[in-house]
Amino acid sequence: MNIKPLSNHVFIEPLEAEKITQSGIVLPETAENKPIKGKVVAIGSGKTNEKGEKISMSVKVGDIVLFKKYGPDEIEIEGKKYLVGDEEDVLAVLE
Repeated sequence: MNIKPLSNHVFIEPLEAEKITQSGIVLPETAENKPIKGKVVAIGSGKTNEKGEKISMSVKVGDIVLFKKYGPDEIEIEGKKYLVGDEEDVLAVLE
């Protein structure tokens, strides 16, 4: 994929949720939640403030992040699903 998001947009590749709980219960597809964890695959250059200065992004490509469940929009590029949203949709970087 060759894509460059604008402003403070972030492209996230969603990571699949566990299909088996810690106690060993297998979850059916109907019970699965929308993923809230993913890998950052592309970022924009950052927002511009009132003074015209760029505000750098706090995430980078390759970061595993938690994001708002209904924040990012789902899109499909070359048959693969991605989430795209503002940097504000990202809640945390997992280390």
